[in-house]
Amino acid sequence: MAELNAYLNFDGTCKQAMEFYKDCLGGDLQLMSFGESPMAAQTPSNMKDRVLHSVLRNGDMVLMASDVMDELGYIPGNTVSLCLVCESKEEIESLFSKFSSGARSKNNLREEFFGTYGDLVDKYGMGWMFQFSEEQM
Repeated sequence: MAELNAYLNFDGTCKQAMEFYKDCLGGDLQLMSFGESPMAAQTPSNMKDRVLHSVLRNGDMVLMASDVMDELGYIPGNTVSLCLVCESKEEIESLFSKFSSGARSKNNLREEFFGTYGDLVDKYGMGWMFQFSEEQM
C-alpha cells in the first residue's frame, strides 16, 4: 500500500526549516538543491541554492519539502501537499487514475530523474503528489 507523507513548500527557507525540524524531531535529513540535481543546467542562477527536494526520516515519520519553483510561486495556501509514495508502477498508475476524476492535473505521470511522478489538485481543492521509484530517497 502507498505511504502517505506530508510535503511542505517554502519560498527559499526550506533548508533552514528542515534543519530546524531535524533539531526538533531528530532523524536523518537528506537535501538536494536545484544546483546539485540533473536539472542544474536548466535552473536559473538565483534558484541553484534552493532546495529541490528534502526528506526527514525518523522511524515511521517522514516529512518532505522543497522550495517552490513554478509559475505560481509561493502563495500561502499552496504550501502543503499530500504525497503518495507508491510501491509499484501499477499502484501509482491506479491511484493517479482514481484521483484524476474531476481533478485539475498539474503534471501527468511522467518519468523524472528520481522516478515516476505526477501531481494534481483534486475536485475538492486538495493538492496530491504521486511518486514511485525503485530507490526511494
